[in-house]
Amino acid sequence: MKSISNLVRLGAVAIACALTAHAYAADSVRIGVAVGLSGANSVVAPAVVQSSQLAVDEINAAGGIMGRKVELEIVDDGSGAVGAQKAYDTLIYQKKVDAIISMETSAARNAALPIVTKGKTPYIYTSFYEGRSCNNWMYVNGWVPEQQVAPVVDYFAKAKGAKTFFLVGNDYSFGRGMLDFTKKYIEQMGGKVIGEEYLPIDGSDWTSIVSKIRSVKPDALISATAGGAPNVSLAKQLKGAGLTLPYGNLAIDEGTAKTMGDVADGMFMSASYLTSIDTPENKKFTESMKKKFGAELKTPNELSVPQYEGFFLYKAAVEKVGSTDSVKVIKALGEVSFTGPRGKVQMNKSRHTPLSMRMGQVQADGSIKILDTFASVDPGAQCPNIK
Repeated sequence: MKSISNLVRLGAVAIACALTAHAYAADSVRIGVAVGLSGANSVVAPAVVQSSQLAVDEINAAGGIMGRKVELEIVDDGSGAVGAQKAYDTLIYQKKVDAIISMETSAARNAALPIVTKGKTPYIYTSFYEGRSCNNWMYVNGWVPEQQVAPVVDYFAKAKGAKTFFLVGNDYSFGRGMLDFTKKYIEQMGGKVIGEEYLPIDGSDWTSIVSKIRSVKPDALISATAGGAPNVSLAKQLKGAGLTLPYGNLAIDEGTAKTMGDVADGMFMSASYLTSIDTPENKKFTESMKKKFGAELKTPNELSVPQYEGFFLYKAAVEKVGSTDSVKVIKALGEVSFTGPRGKVQMNKSRHTPLSMRMGQVQADGSIKILDTFASVDPGAQCPNIK
C-alpha cells in the first residue's frame, strides 16, 4: 500500500509540474528568430544570436513585457528560401510565436513573407537590404540603398578622383537590387560603370570576374554580395590577384571584417553601426555584451545591433497598446521608438527608419576608422502604399 501511495503522490506532483509549465508557457511572450546558422550567413549568425540573447535577458531582468517573461525561439533558416519556409512554418505554426525578429538574406525574407502573412505574425526585419520589400506584417530597421550607397560613391569620387566603377555582386535580389541602385546613382553623379558581374549566391570562385576587373582597369570597385562567406572569398581572391584599387563593400559588417585579417585592410564601407560610436548607449551595450559573453563574444556589428534593437521596439509596441494582439502591435510598431547603440530608431518612414550613417575604412587590426558621419539619413519612399 505504501508503494502505491508513493506512486499516487509522485503522479500528482508530475501532473502539477506539467500544469505549471503549461501555464507559464501560455503566459510568456514568445519571440522567434530565424537566422542563417548554416549557409552564406553562418559567418554573421552567431553575433545575431548573441545580441538576441542579451536583449531578452535585459528585458526579462527589467520585468519582461507587461510583466510576462520573454522566451526566445531560434531556428536555422539555412540562409535561403527553402530553409526559411521550414523555419517560419516551425516558428508560426509549431512554436506559436507572438512575433518574429530576424536578420536574413533577401532570398530567405522573400520566401518567408507569404507564411508571415498567412500566420498574421508581426515581423521585424533587421538586416540591411536592397529596399522596397513591403508587406502589411513587416517593419524594417536596417538600412536601404538610399541611405548606404551615396557615402561610398561620393567618397570615391571626391577623395579618390574616381570616374569609372566596376560593380560585383551575388546573383539574387540583394546583389542585383543594390547594384542597380548604385549604377543609377553613379551615372546621376556623372560617373560611369564600365563593368558589372554576378556570381551565384553559393559560388566561391571569382577568378573570371577578377580577371575582367584587371583588364578594364576601373578607378574603383564596389561589391554587394550575400555577406558572410561570399565577402571573404571575394576579398581573398582580389588580394591574391594583387588588385589595390579603392574597394567599397556594400555588404561587409565589422564582425566579418575582423575575422578576415589583412585581407580586409583598407576596404571602405558605409554603416549605421560601428563599435567605435562614442555614445553612452553604445558604451553600455558593448560593456553588457562583454560581460555576458566574455571570451566567446562575437563582434557586435551592422547586422547584430539592429537585431538587438528590434526586441526593444517590439516591447515598446506591445506596451503601447497593452496587448500582443497582432493587429494592434503592427499599427504601434510605426509609432514607437528606441534609443540604443545606433541612436534613436523609429520605423515611421514607409515602415523603415531614418538612420545616421558612418563612412568607414577597415584598419590593419580589423577595427573601423570613421571617416565621416551623416546624421538622420532618410530611407526614402520605400512602402508608401502600406499604412
